[in-house]
Amino acid sequence: MTERVIIEKSGGVLTLTLNRPEKKNALSPDMYAALSGAIEGAAADPEVRCVLIQANGDMFTAGNDLSDFAAVNSGDTPPAGERRVGGALLEALARATIPIIAAVNGRAVGIGTTMLLHCDLVFVDENALLTTPFVNLALAPEAASSILLPARIGYVRAFSMFVLGEAVNAQKAEAWGIANAVVPAGELRARARAAAEAVAARPTTSVAITKSLMREPEALMARIKEEGSHFTTQLVSPEAKEAFAAFREKRPPDFTKVA
Repeated sequence: MTERVIIEKSGGVLTLTLNRPEKKNALSPDMYAALSGAIEGAAADPEVRCVLIQANGDMFTAGNDLSDFAAVNSGDTPPAGERRVGGALLEALARATIPIIAAVNGRAVGIGTTMLLHCDLVFVDENALLTTPFVNLALAPEAASSILLPARIGYVRAFSMFVLGEAVNAQKAEAWGIANAVVPAGELRARARAAAEAVAARPTTSVAITKSLMREPEALMARIKEEGSHFTTQLVSPEAKEAFAAFREKRPPDFTKVA
């Protein structure tokens, strides 16, 4: 099997490359495990001073593989097991003490967008499009995004992204403070790598203190747990059943008929 997350370490930077382009880098259980393990392991590795997340192909990530969600909704997979798989990555991001940089090429869906809220620097190419379609799938926000996104961009913008599924292009992402800069596609990786190396060259303890003072991991973990409870309930709900059926049948969902 082709390695779905390529892990490389050099110059103080741990690079995690999503490598499932044939599936638009939709995150599978093994990819969640690889990402969470690498991020958690970085904190104990003195050779790692910064983490860089990027993706192969024309899309950063389609988010969670919807076939996995559909399997939970149909009863083929226990809901708690599904959330444990993804939850490990969410918790690793919330607890991370190592700086994390993201290079976003093309679309970033669901967790592809919410993970950016845990990154310390974010660069997007001109084709980037960020979406958080949780309500479209009758689900709930995750990754503590129900705290982080309104704090970052304001309540009404966050509500529109969550509930109406508003897509945010690269220029808006920069203007709203989700991204540091919009970079030409051909320069994206070089720009993000240069930033990662610049961070890695700074005094490690000072950087770690600065990051810790700017974040409240306990509050984030508490919200992740609360969101996870709602997410698990919604994942097996009649609303989600209709959402997944509509997606499979390529039609608009009709939630007005859901009891």
